[in-house]
Amino acid sequence: MRLIWTAATLVLLSAPAFASIETQLANCAAVSDKLARLICYDDLASSTSASSSVSASASMAVAPAVAATNKNETFGLKKTAVKKEDFGLIKKTEIEEIEKLYFTVAEFDKDAYGSLTITLNNDQVWKQSGSQRFKLKTGQKIFIERGALGSFLLGSDDRNSTIRVKRLK
Repeated sequence: MRLIWTAATLVLLSAPAFASIETQLANCAAVSDKLARLICYDDLASSTSASSSVSASASMAVAPAVAATNKNETFGLKKTAVKKEDFGLIKKTEIEEIEKLYFTVAEFDKDAYGSLTITLNNDQVWKQSGSQRFKLKTGQKIFIERGALGSFLLGSDDRNSTIRVKRLK
């Protein structure tokens, strides 16, 4: 206990006025006593200028510009990575999501494992994820809808079955 108080006192007294904030933060983090560490952080926070913290928080509050794209072209593709500065700024309710789209089958093919690869009339390519059987015809009208946990389901209105698919192109 005596060593802790000695270390806390040394940390509080040895913080030079010209030391960088990173060094002072490292010194505060080295203090093992919770109360002394909190006091060290409070002293460091009160010694920093308020203008630098206000300008940093103001730059983080700027909302990103969302580019308008054709939603049919991007349906099913993975979303682009969010920048660190923009993380958490866009709320999910602000983004209009498409739940179901209808397409016409241009062509389809089966691989060696029996999985379908479907090319649609707008040149999108989707591949079956599971191993269920699903009959398709060229020119057939199908739909692709959102499933649980970011998956997509392919089906048709004339039957009550769907298969899981993922978009390749």
